Amino acid sequence: MNKFVIIVAGGKGLRMGSDIPKQFLLLAGRPVLMRTIEAFYHYDKQIHIILVLPDDHQSYWGELCSRYNFNIPVQIVSGGETRFHSVKRGLDLITEDGLVGIHDGVRPFVSESVISRCYEEAEEKQAVIPVIDVYETIRKLQGTESAAVPRNLYKLVQTPQVFNVSLLKAAYKQSYSSSFTDDASVVEALGKKIFMIEGNRGNIKITTPFDLKIGELLLEQHEE
Repeated sequence: MNKFVIIVAGGKGLRMGSDIPKQFLLLAGRPVLMRTIEAFYHYDKQIHIILVLPDDHQSYWGELCSRYNFNIPVQIVSGGETRFHSVKRGLDLITEDGLVGIHDGVRPFVSESVISRCYEEAEEKQAVIPVIDVYETIRKLQGTESAAVPRNLYKLVQTPQVFNVSLLKAAYKQSYSSSFTDDASVVEALGKKIFMIEGNRGNIKITTPFDLKIGELLLEQHEE
């Protein structure tokens, strides 16, 4: 079955306090986005990688690829107004049936086993997302008050979120809604059931300087 992944990398890096978008910041000497792409290439060298980048980031990405001798084949498409519109533009490049994953460009630590299970399960179930347990206590806001809620009723959602191509294309024909917080919520709006698999806790989203430090520690552990 054909496999695709749309890697969305439109971050501005504002929470990093940096002029460089977070996906281009160095993580142990290499840009975060390159490490993310490598995770999918190592999983399956035949997977078709579509990279969604803002127009004004594309020349800089080309410079980085030359500087770091990065030659994994990717197809680049310009990002849209929102993440929803960016994913939709990536989907427009897919003309064959198969499975498509949507992944955050700043999640370089997704494990190969999680990627593999997402695609394997999606072949049968059509809509699969990786999740992990909530370890902290959660409180629900109710006006000016708050109340504790059972954390076992909640999961933290990660990427890649993997879907049957035809299903995801149908979902993205819907008009944009602010309730679409991820791809699963777009598919769910069609009435389609979303299936969950266990993600890996190290699959963090790098959005702050603290996350970069955690990422460096994860790399050190992996190399030991």
